[in-house]
Amino acid sequence: MKITPEITYRHIQKTAEIETLVEEKIAKLEQFCDRTNSCRIAIEKAHDHPKSGSPYRVRIDMTVALGHELAVNRSPDQGTQYVPLDAVIRDAFEAARRQLVELVERQNDQVKTHPQQAMTFANL
Repeated sequence: MKITPEITYRHIQKTAEIETLVEEKIAKLEQFCDRTNSCRIAIEKAHDHPKSGSPYRVRIDMTVALGHELAVNRSPDQGTQYVPLDAVIRDAFEAARRQLVELVERQNDQVKTHPQQAMTFANL
């Protein structure tokens, strides 16, 4: 990335494993878009003793060229079993990747049209 990402840890200890995982995921995002202006990542532990769900939340805010903003907020649902932090981080970055790919396709006019839609527009 052109700009160094801002990574914030709230109520959680920063570890080398978490930092390495985040850096790997950021590098993968760079493969899809090189026009990122800013990237903020918040990794937090909401509470210590959840009754259900994961105590972890991950938020990714990115600004891409032409003023587009992407926001991903991942916190496993209440009905799910305890989910480890690395799984929540991977899920958040996968959602960010999907949004980024979709945005880049729209910016490059690579959005696919269905054959019937193409025929309808051709007949107009």
